[in-house]
Amino acid sequence: MADALRTDRVTDVTKIQAGANRFWGPLSRLGVLLAAWVFGLDQLSKFWILKIVNLDERPPIQITPFADLAMAWNEGVSYGLLTTNAQMVLVVMSLVITAVLWIWLARAAHPLSAAALGLIIGGALGNALDRVLHGAVADFVHLHWGSWSWYIFNIADVAIVAGVILLVYDGFRPHAPRKA
Repeated sequence: MADALRTDRVTDVTKIQAGANRFWGPLSRLGVLLAAWVFGLDQLSKFWILKIVNLDERPPIQITPFADLAMAWNEGVSYGLLTTNAQMVLVVMSLVITAVLWIWLARAAHPLSAAALGLIIGGALGNALDRVLHGAVADFVHLHWGSWSWYIFNIADVAIVAGVILLVYDGFRPHAPRKA
């Protein structure tokens, strides 16, 4: 009887550990550290732009002949596309996507993919927090040259784009077979 109870407890512990491993893998720490770094840097830059520079109350500031600090509030999904007043729908969408990316991170087999997922998660959470706090995403970097003008973006956007590029690159890279 005691052996049966002990076996049941061991089985229960094994099931709990297996469930926990779905949400934390060997490279999760790398992804979480990068996500936290991106999130912190993004929020710090937005605080600086909004509270110290007061960019939302002044005209654009020329930094170089091709880069300005210019305030824009993005109510859309990406690059102002699919603009909506239902910001909480976009917040929930960001959180669902982040949860899926988190599970992917827990299963990541290569440091590059874990780093890429961390960049995307940190950027997505940074922009989601903006939507909660301000009802839109604070964008402030404007690149241009002559009559050419790029979208206004922020650090979270850069991290998301870099993460996606790294994921695509990692997907096309040949990898050594994984050990069992």
